[in-house]
Amino acid sequence: MHYQKIRRILIVVLLLNWGVALAKIVYGIFSRCQSMTADGFHSLSDGASNIVGLVGIHFACRPKDLDHPYGHKKYETFFSLGIAFMLFFVAASLVHESIGRFRNPVAPVIDIKSFIIMLTTMAVNLWVMHFERKIGMALHSDILISDAMHTKADIFTSLSVIAALIVMKLGYPMLDPIVTVVIALFIGRAGYEIVKHSSTILCDTAVFLDTKRIEAIVLATKDVKTCHKIRSRGRPDDIHIDLHVQVKPSMRVEDAHKVSDAIEEVLKKEIPEITDVVVHIEPQEK
Repeated sequence: MHYQKIRRILIVVLLLNWGVALAKIVYGIFSRCQSMTADGFHSLSDGASNIVGLVGIHFACRPKDLDHPYGHKKYETFFSLGIAFMLFFVAASLVHESIGRFRNPVAPVIDIKSFIIMLTTMAVNLWVMHFERKIGMALHSDILISDAMHTKADIFTSLSVIAALIVMKLGYPMLDPIVTVVIALFIGRAGYEIVKHSSTILCDTAVFLDTKRIEAIVLATKDVKTCHKIRSRGRPDDIHIDLHVQVKPSMRVEDAHKVSDAIEEVLKKEIPEITDVVVHIEPQEK
């Protein structure tokens, strides 16, 4: 059900992104407005990122197997990097096109339809961004959160295009390629944020930098004397914990095992995002 929800949201957002992109690209080409066309291709990359997300979800929802004893959830994080690299490619392409426009200027045609299209598509993107981010945070979905960041960049670029349309209408056509470069920077920034977020998970950055909460929960467990060497890693919805605890040296192995089970149970209960706990039992130092 978790991944089915994400899949349904991605499909709806994909259709909306394609509609937004088509409107901008068609009218941008018709009016010879490079910044609007560039914004349209940015929206088109939004749709492409939705497809990348759907492929990632296909792999992430697979159950644990012999080759992946910890499951496949990190595939969602891995495929979110694909969205980032698509953003970098679009940004580089826009800069290249802008350089060509500086050498061979083209006067765009600006009218009321240009503003209507930009304002309407921006309103759609604003709704999509808030919707995707809200659901993504609730479901701890890297794909949805990354895609919302992608859409957020689209909103900023749309604002830049609207400002450019106003200035170009006042008689400054050379602003068109300049705004396109600004749009490319926004797109590149969004890609960087996605890479930064995904790399923390794929490189096993600690989930809990402050381990006091974990330590307090464990020390409250019966027969635990001390707790140390607490480590954490994983996605926000799939946290793995390993730690060391000390018990009385005279404790039987069977009883020590029960303490280990109790620690695992209480940690998963207090912090539902924790899915795996490894407890190393040690004799208390005298």
